[in-house]
Amino acid sequence: MTKPITPDMIDPELRAPLAKMPNAPLHAGWFRALAPFLMRLQRRPPTPGVSIEVRKAPACRIYRPQNVRSDGALLWIHGGGYVVGMASMDDVLCGQVAAELGLTVVSAEYRLAPKHPYPAALNDCHAVWCWLLAEAKTLGIDPQGIAIGGISAGGGLAAALVQRVCDEEGPEPAAQWLMAPMLDDRTAAHRDLDELAHPLWNNAINRFGWRSYLGREPGAVEVSSHAAPARHEDLSGLPPAWIGVGAIELFHDEDVDYARRLEAAGVPVALEVVPNAPHGFEAWGRGTQITERYLAKAIRWLGEQVG
Repeated sequence: MTKPITPDMIDPELRAPLAKMPNAPLHAGWFRALAPFLMRLQRRPPTPGVSIEVRKAPACRIYRPQNVRSDGALLWIHGGGYVVGMASMDDVLCGQVAAELGLTVVSAEYRLAPKHPYPAALNDCHAVWCWLLAEAKTLGIDPQGIAIGGISAGGGLAAALVQRVCDEEGPEPAAQWLMAPMLDDRTAAHRDLDELAHPLWNNAINRFGWRSYLGREPGAVEVSSHAAPARHEDLSGLPPAWIGVGAIELFHDEDVDYARRLEAAGVPVALEVVPNAPHGFEAWGRGTQITERYLAKAIRWLGEQVG
């Protein structure tokens, strides 16, 4: 992408819902302090046939279908640029996955930057992973059948958690399910990308998110690959991956590059690039055909891995 994003470049189905999305001032401390209260006010209808349990230690939400058809599971991680967000914001998606695949979904809560920079969020997600393994028998879950997934910054945390878990001894994830993952701090360091005006998540906000999470300017020479998973040099031995990304969003190039590197390392990859789709359409674009087709394909792939 070499020119600014204009409305005519966005899929016609997505233009109306995108126009309703506010431009959140994530740089402002007052907004980040207010964000949890605003998110709690949003109405998220419960998924029929799915119960939700809230745990405090480790902090997570557990979605259990009444009609259990699989001993697989999904550990899900919400987005928010590493600086905002909470697990409940993905109640609809997590409930949908639990209902359609008949499996347990556990959505991790994690501490947010800049108050809690790396590795706080990753450590919190890792704690949920360890708890899920320890409680697998009680939950009716096969420890070998747990996928790790996430969206945006949660997708970056999911990719990083997969790498970390695979570096440890013990059960490894069955799959990694990554939606528009925020993988590479070096993208934020390219100031020329600021001029492209990506909707909802532009490079100026991206730089703030990475700076907050890393506790330093993005693009530095020494950044842990568990902080920015695109920096991980050896991707061999990682589990099969789904990577979905909009064709006109900021993360497109880094996500496609990560998919190609995984393939080159021998990892099975399903790469889904959605034409004319900007960042976050998976969430705010619900009800449109383009979004529903995308989610159906993504959930079907996940079921093939852990069903």
